[in-house]
Amino acid sequence: MQRLPKIGLPILALGFLFLILISRSSVNIGYGEAGVLFKTFGGGVVTDQPALGEGFRIIAPWNKVYLYNVKQQEFFEGNMQVLSSNGLEISLDVSVLYQPQIDKLGLLHKTKGENYVNIVLIPQIRAVARSVVGRYTPEQLYSSKRDAIQNEIFEETQKVVQDQYIQLNAVLVRDVTLPQAIKEAIERKLNQEQEALEYEFRIAKSIQEAERQRIDAEGKAKANRILSASLTDKILQEKGIEATLKLAESPNTKVIVIGSGKSGMPIILGNQ
Repeated sequence: MQRLPKIGLPILALGFLFLILISRSSVNIGYGEAGVLFKTFGGGVVTDQPALGEGFRIIAPWNKVYLYNVKQQEFFEGNMQVLSSNGLEISLDVSVLYQPQIDKLGLLHKTKGENYVNIVLIPQIRAVARSVVGRYTPEQLYSSKRDAIQNEIFEETQKVVQDQYIQLNAVLVRDVTLPQAIKEAIERKLNQEQEALEYEFRIAKSIQEAERQRIDAEGKAKANRILSASLTDKILQEKGIEATLKLAESPNTKVIVIGSGKSGMPIILGNQ
């Protein structure tokens, strides 16, 4: 009975050690995560093998696994100060959608580390945004070129970060803020340009309407000239005779005086 405590202590110690080994020899990789294996006695970060996928993993207790979020993520860079082509200060709000390249996660961990967003992505976005915005005037930034700026920032940043094991999915320019005085001046200019376009449109419509009326009048005048040239006295008399015959056949009460009208045409007297 006195020997039991002496036997129990080593067993408890072994059990405790076993639990420590189990806890250090396993890792649970969650949804949307991947693991980079670090071999303490085997060359450090593993870069020549795929990253560890989701699920429960057993590793050597002297090794370590670094977990990365490999889902699409977003960071927001607000109030980014850049200069336009004429040196005016512009403020940009930009959202960036990204994720690490899972097939090169080991290289990303070895060369950039877990803080790769602050080390690579944010500085590159800032540098490219300044370069792109510097090609445009405030008027272009405010009105027609926002989509072009967004696309250029995305394409130029993508070329840089894809060689640094980062997948860039999109760059969204949320807002472009100009100095208030510049903004008001641009709005006045745009309103004036719109009014000028409307005035030019009204003038063009007036010219078109005048031309239409001229063509219509010329057509009517030509038709009248042709009609006048074709209406001789003989034709008028023939038409008058035809009309007289038709009236004579009418049942209405009337008196027809033959040969009393102008040019010998009949005069028709009705009962009214």
